[in-house]
Amino acid sequence: MSDSTIRVKSISQFHTLRGLPKPKHPLISVINFEDMAPATESIKQRLIFDFYMISVKRDMDHKYRYGQQDYDFDEGVMFCMAPHQILSVIRQENGKNPSGWMMMIHPDFLWNTPLASTIKKYEFFDYSVNEALFLSEDEEIKIQQITDNIKQEYQTNIDKFSQNIIISQLETLLNYSERFYQRQFITRGKAHHQFLAQLEILLKNYFEGNNLKERGLPSVRFLSEKFNMSPFYMRSLLRTLTGQTTQQHIHEKLIEKAKERLSTTELSVSEIAYELGFEHSQSFSKLFKAKTDISPLEFRKLLH
Repeated sequence: MSDSTIRVKSISQFHTLRGLPKPKHPLISVINFEDMAPATESIKQRLIFDFYMISVKRDMDHKYRYGQQDYDFDEGVMFCMAPHQILSVIRQENGKNPSGWMMMIHPDFLWNTPLASTIKKYEFFDYSVNEALFLSEDEEIKIQQITDNIKQEYQTNIDKFSQNIIISQLETLLNYSERFYQRQFITRGKAHHQFLAQLEILLKNYFEGNNLKERGLPSVRFLSEKFNMSPFYMRSLLRTLTGQTTQQHIHEKLIEKAKERLSTTELSVSEIAYELGFEHSQSFSKLFKAKTDISPLEFRKLLH
């Protein structure tokens, strides 16, 4: 099996790489997977795109890997990638192509439009390394309709209005994607509530040992790696389930631990701050007051 890493700098280069005709537009293209040339040998590739990619796939006989998770894509699954992320693909010799489509948008197409900056607010471009979006039939139809409109526009109506019309359609597509991801946070409730229970156990064990003193507070990246999620996905998931970001959730557990130590020991505030991983007690007192509206000493006085 051949193994390679390829940086794909342009949409035209990707078309060539997959045996497709020259793109109708150099900065945006929608392709059907059925039209790509099949692999003539078993291939393991790592692709680094210099453009945005949105894709819906189904019926695959080879695996795509994002981070540490494999996806078979037996049902309609959507994923999005920002420029410079790594996509690992294993294609079997003479394996069939999946059904579905892939949209490529070069950042230059967004230049001088509001979407050039607002596209960064769509956090699911950073979910793709770990989390795909499982679409319902109705959701897939809606996404397909918008994609067809974009494809028709750049193929048949290139004029001074084209870019604005396509940008508007792209914004609609991204907003629907955001809605569907929020739906997924809710409908996959059992798995997500299991995640919450496991997160509580992880934080409890971390806070009970000497980790705070020796390593400081657990970072957002540390927690996300423990659950094989991207930091952005974990933040969005926790915000949906608890109303808090990951950082806020960590701080809440820290304050719970601080209150326990203030109420059950005779340790000074400085000693407790040191136990909790703070180099300076002033930093601990400032955080405690920001979260509770009173200082650690005032909290202790309320107990007597």
